[in-house]
Amino acid sequence: MPQIQTSSISVPRSNGRGAMESFLAKPEGAGNFPAIIVIHEISGLNDNIREIAGQFAEQGYVALGVDLFSNRNRMLCMLQIMHGMLIRPLNNSMLSDLKSAMAVLQKEPNVDANRIGVVGFCMGGTYALQLAITAKGMKAASVFYGMNPKPLESVAEACPIVGSYPDKDFTTKAARELEASLTKNNIPHDIKIYDDTQHSFYSQQRTPFEIDASRDAWQRMLSFFEKHLN
Repeated sequence: MPQIQTSSISVPRSNGRGAMESFLAKPEGAGNFPAIIVIHEISGLNDNIREIAGQFAEQGYVALGVDLFSNRNRMLCMLQIMHGMLIRPLNNSMLSDLKSAMAVLQKEPNVDANRIGVVGFCMGGTYALQLAITAKGMKAASVFYGMNPKPLESVAEACPIVGSYPDKDFTTKAARELEASLTKNNIPHDIKIYDDTQHSFYSQQRTPFEIDASRDAWQRMLSFFEKHLN
């Protein structure tokens, strides 16, 4: 297995007020690596997200696990999240901070600035979709059980998207609607709904069905990124 390096890095917020103390994982040695932004769930940057970033680094990616809640009041963050999801889904402060993270990642040594992707989980999946639409230069996005942007027709401007959803969840309907809109707008995509799974199946893996779904979703995502980032 390839050796990797991990570190904490400061990502400036878009408004210039403070920074997000985030987690960087990368392959050892020189290279011209593709890179992935990893966006956490509502629980924040935790060991699960760090592990996912490390797994990407083992596959030859530079991965940045950004901490959207870093150095911020958690209640204020919750209000900003709800505002960003429901009121201004394509123009909000969290999305701007993620674009700042993308800019930092593009300047990271040994990163190919033209091969940037994103993956997000639940809340993070919602923002991954927003980045897929609004971030110029984003090459591919992976969403795990995220909410669709409004208006949904905005996905006509999206980069290629791979999505993984449970069949027993409030996002299941969103998955079907997203796939229909991506098909209508000829956006390359791979959307899959997994039987006998529930919300956060990738991070919690509560049942044999969810363990199998997690493994399949990981391989589908890697194959999709290999096609669109490499």
